[in-house]
Amino acid sequence: MAIVSIDGISKEISIAFIDDLAVGDYVLVHVGYALARIDPAEAKRTLQLLQELGSVGTELQS
Repeated sequence: MAIVSIDGISKEISIAFIDDLAVGDYVLVHVGYALARIDPAEAKRTLQLLQELGSVGTELQS
């Protein structure tokens, strides 16, 4: 088990499917399981896109 932080929210997940994880690794999480390790650059691009999408959604609701 491990604690992950997603946009400031911490959650305990299972890391049983991935060997040799280290603090600071990025992982794809689905329903409480880490499914794959992700390249840090790709993870940062994905997080930026998700933040942009969230901003657009907020603007559309106004």
